[in-house]
Amino acid sequence: MAESLRGLQIILAGGSGGLGAAAAEALATEGACLVVSYRSNRERAARLATLGATLVQADLASAEDRRRLLEAAPELYGLVVFAGDPARVKEPAELEAVFHRSTEANLLGPILLAREAAERMRARRAPGAIVLLASMQAVALFPGSLAYAAPKAALLHAARILAKEYRGPANIRVNVVAPGVTAAGMAEASIASGKYNRYLAEGIIPRFGSPADVARAVRFFLEPDNYITGQVLVVDGGLTL
Repeated sequence: MAESLRGLQIILAGGSGGLGAAAAEALATEGACLVVSYRSNRERAARLATLGATLVQADLASAEDRRRLLEAAPELYGLVVFAGDPARVKEPAELEAVFHRSTEANLLGPILLAREAAERMRARRAPGAIVLLASMQAVALFPGSLAYAAPKAALLHAARILAKEYRGPANIRVNVVAPGVTAAGMAEASIASGKYNRYLAEGIIPRFGSPADVARAVRFFLEPDNYITGQVLVVDGGLTL
């Protein structure tokens, strides 16, 4: 697999954070041509320029921003969507506003970008791979996670619909990686608070996940000769079991 991505254009949408950076480093090592988008933190994204990545400022909720992002990779092979919102609700009165924001960031933006990318791939009659990032909260029930988990669960279903629509001769695969408690990105604050310590203390998981765990799963789905589409890979050390 070491050379199979060399020269292929891959977009990492919202890929400047911990999970995206780990994937970017792994893919750059293989010679992939990376385009990394960020919404507002250019300073963090600039670190990835050292990998040869092209940086694009984009809010996935904006149709114009999505168009500019896709145009930055005219021979697009792969799309990985890391962008999202933790959708934490501190007070019951906040639920409605947070739910709206979460739906836009965790479902609508990623799915519209995935569909638009797939249309461009199909127009070029070129095979491609799309990987969306969900969460273990999309496949298991965690009290208090309504605003975050519901859009992520809908993302799983929407991804499978896209996988069915673009399968066959087009050979555009759509899969989902669902990380568990990973020491990067959105979960860092929860880990620091001790929220998930009991899973270690009770021996349910051997350790918290690392960005490299997620990067390996993403890389697996990007493999050009991969025969898998419409699937969800839960990378959580068995926590949701």
